[in-house]
Amino acid sequence: MDGVKPAMENNEENQEENQESKGCFECCIKCLGGVPYASLIATILCFAGVTLFCGCGHVALTGTLTMLENHFSTVRTDHASLTNVIQILQYTIYGIGPFLLVYGVVLLAEGFYTTSAVKDLQNEFKTSVCGRCITATFMFLTYVLALAWLGIFGFSAIPVFLFYNMWNTCAAMRSPMANITSPDSICVDVRQYGVIPWNATPGKACGSALGDICNTSEFYLSYHLYIVACAGAGATVIALIHYLMILAANWGYLKDAVQTHVYQDIKTKDDQELTDVQSRSKEAINSYS
Repeated sequence: MDGVKPAMENNEENQEENQESKGCFECCIKCLGGVPYASLIATILCFAGVTLFCGCGHVALTGTLTMLENHFSTVRTDHASLTNVIQILQYTIYGIGPFLLVYGVVLLAEGFYTTSAVKDLQNEFKTSVCGRCITATFMFLTYVLALAWLGIFGFSAIPVFLFYNMWNTCAAMRSPMANITSPDSICVDVRQYGVIPWNATPGKACGSALGDICNTSEFYLSYHLYIVACAGAGATVIALIHYLMILAANWGYLKDAVQTHVYQDIKTKDDQELTDVQSRSKEAINSYS
């Protein structure tokens, strides 16, 4: 008998350990089920897009200004207005980036609070008119931000187009298949794009000078950074549209939850009234008997 008791104790300890491990596993599954994966993916995409747009856009604007000052507008007063515009755009980037990153975190938190795991953890899901109004407000703000970033995406494609034309012109001049008798007649005039005024000196680059500009680090780096910045703006637009769909789904979920609660309250009252009527009927029958 003494040998049986230790074996029974070991079995009980193993069962307790299995229950504890099972409880930890269920807790982990419950926590993983409470993660709003859609909001998490949209947040990661938003962070990546905003970071690429702001970082690459800032460096690309600086490189563009340096290239214009060295090759297209050697007189500082000719491009003073352009310098101010670029500085305003850079300061705007400083404000847009942190705001949208914080807004993405807020939307991610809103996604956590509207998942089914919150209902399971709190054992009761409660919603109010204020909560639905907050979700509707987020929907409106996200819609406005999506339209604004759609415009930013279109605007960021303009320098990509300009640099792409210059890149193709330089590639055509260097191509062995090109039969160009007078390379100096091939020019790129940035004044026609409204980047600098018409009185800027020299305002255009031709022939070998144009080829040298395409070989500079400012042109090469700015061109590829503009492409990455445009891609970042596009990713941000996709993330905001994704947020908008998530918020619409959450708002519908909250609305359905309210209707379900109203139905449950009415059903509970009806059941209580029916129970009271039955109890009073039994008391009346017992008293009559």
